[in-house]
Amino acid sequence: MAHQHKYDKKGKQLCCTQQEKIYTNAGAKNLLKEGHSHDDGHDHDHEEGDGHDHENSNQTTLQMFLPAIISFALLFIAIAFDNWIRQTWFTGWVRIAWYAVAYLPVGFPVIKEAVESIGKGEIFSEFLLMCIATIGAFAIGEYPEGVAVMLFYAVGEVFQTLAVKRAKANIKTLLDQRPDEVTILENNKPKTVKAESVNIGDIIQLKSGEKLGLDGELISDTASFNTAALTGESKPDTKAKGETVLAGMINLNTVAQVKVTTAYMDSKLSKILELVQNATAQKAPTELFIRKFAKIYTPIVVILAIAICIVPMLFVHDYLFRDWLYRALVFLVISCPCALVISIPLGYFGGIGAASKNGILFKGSNFLDIIANIQNVVMDKTGTMTEGVFKVQEVSIKPEFNKDELLAMVNALESQSTHPVATAIQQHVGKINAEIKLNAVEEIAGHGLKAEVNGKELLVGNFKLMDKFSIQYDIDPNTIVYTLIAIAYDKKFAGYLTIADSIKEDAQEAVNKLHSMNVKTTMLSGDKTNVVKFVADKLGIDNAFGDLLPEDKVNKVKEIKDRNETVAFVGDGVNDAPVVALSNVGIAMGGLGSDATIETADVVIQDDKPSKIAMAINIGKQTKKIVWQNITLAFAVKAIVLVLGAGGLATMWEAVFADVGVALLAILNAVRIQQMKF
Repeated sequence: MAHQHKYDKKGKQLCCTQQEKIYTNAGAKNLLKEGHSHDDGHDHDHEEGDGHDHENSNQTTLQMFLPAIISFALLFIAIAFDNWIRQTWFTGWVRIAWYAVAYLPVGFPVIKEAVESIGKGEIFSEFLLMCIATIGAFAIGEYPEGVAVMLFYAVGEVFQTLAVKRAKANIKTLLDQRPDEVTILENNKPKTVKAESVNIGDIIQLKSGEKLGLDGELISDTASFNTAALTGESKPDTKAKGETVLAGMINLNTVAQVKVTTAYMDSKLSKILELVQNATAQKAPTELFIRKFAKIYTPIVVILAIAICIVPMLFVHDYLFRDWLYRALVFLVISCPCALVISIPLGYFGGIGAASKNGILFKGSNFLDIIANIQNVVMDKTGTMTEGVFKVQEVSIKPEFNKDELLAMVNALESQSTHPVATAIQQHVGKINAEIKLNAVEEIAGHGLKAEVNGKELLVGNFKLMDKFSIQYDIDPNTIVYTLIAIAYDKKFAGYLTIADSIKEDAQEAVNKLHSMNVKTTMLSGDKTNVVKFVADKLGIDNAFGDLLPEDKVNKVKEIKDRNETVAFVGDGVNDAPVVALSNVGIAMGGLGSDATIETADVVIQDDKPSKIAMAINIGKQTKKIVWQNITLAFAVKAIVLVLGAGGLATMWEAVFADVGVALLAILNAVRIQQMKF
């Protein structure tokens, strides 16, 4: 099995290394704008999915198999003439010429590849091994076997090419959900234009059932969207006026209008697509080892083959050069490292595709390897295991104060702050009373807000603020597990609000799955210790620490790593950047919300679901298992047949199975991960 044949713009076939760069490093822009570089040597500038493309795809597959079909037909006829159909003319040069013609359709491309590889300094390639083996078979009169070896080699190569195409197509189909054209409003009239030509500030009109082509801000009152292209979840997501909507979302109900805020190539979906297409540029250690191994292994195999042919001359009584040359040729065919060189990268590529299908983005195959061995998942609380949206849970105001008036004053004062607590209070109290006049508003860092209302002092903040202004209160803040907002008016304690962040609906499932995989869980948060402990106890998290500054989180992760445990940190990927950098794998929740998250983390969970943490680990484990199955299969079969071949007990037919057969089995095993359910 060799690398797939690819061609440049001039139709020139690319070498093995160049081909690999094409399918591992192809960026989104090339895939989307330049069309797909098919194996027929031409670039097709059309989108997949229409009938024309389907027809072309079938033609391309037929063209890929055509040389092998011709070669097989000629070989079958020749074998029939040799064994079953009696005649007198199929001898001598006619027989040799027939087998040579059968050999050329499958052999010539490989010979050409071998010559070009040698010209580039890549002498010991699998192409050279196959050329030596098959031409050597012709030299000793084993014509059928020479043709058969190259024929099966070519068939295996086509299957490998199809497997790589399928893996790439799966990822592209999943992620490239942007339409080519959009409808914009120009002078209040709809106009269809290319999505690439739309400018920031243009208004897109989106009909029911249409996909959004660019990121923007919803200017209609409300609209519901299917976000499956971005999150893997088809549950409708209702957006309100002013909220962000992203390329790839499908409008589900009435006509909606969206103001474009991001250029076409800078949209969230473009960045995600490019991220996944480039993911295999980051190689896993196993992959890097096999590549280095093949570079050393191949020349050793050639030297051993020469030794098998020549050395016995010194020790064997009835030495026949033809017999020992045949053994050496069998040895060369068996030892070709194609099964390893191709199936292992394809296994990792399949793992990245399977993860993408489930809304999990890996930035490299190396992270699939690392996450498979994670022993401790360290997680942030807010936005990771909880919704990150605060809501007022309880209002406790002393009887001597007018509750409605006091809450109206608190709401007016909190409107001066951008803290999430202010939003929660406003959602609970309602519209701000414009008649309330605030004077001498002051924000006291780490404590809260202070102002004068009706000539009296109003304090809203934590209980440290009450202590700072010597306000006496009759409750113990440590007995309440929610976040507390204390209120004092006219030098008297007036009461408090409790504010809480709700736990995500699948957070419990996430912790249970991690524990079932023998992964420890730790929660680190800057929130109050008793709040953090409450959430951790409710979810069954092993360890929890609150009141932490960013440097405290770093120290906690260092403590875990000092115990020789591999750590994955799950957070927002921006505020917790030092911890992400320190951990073995940084996992970001909220891939839809932050461009910086995509840049910072090693793994991005697009739909914010903590249950995907365990899924990511499982995908890593399954990918690693498949890769090692392929390595074991290839080495075991090749080792057995190599010994048999060197001892003269294996023929070229066994050699074909050891090379092409094993490679095909390994490829089928590698693509299996894309069909798994996690």
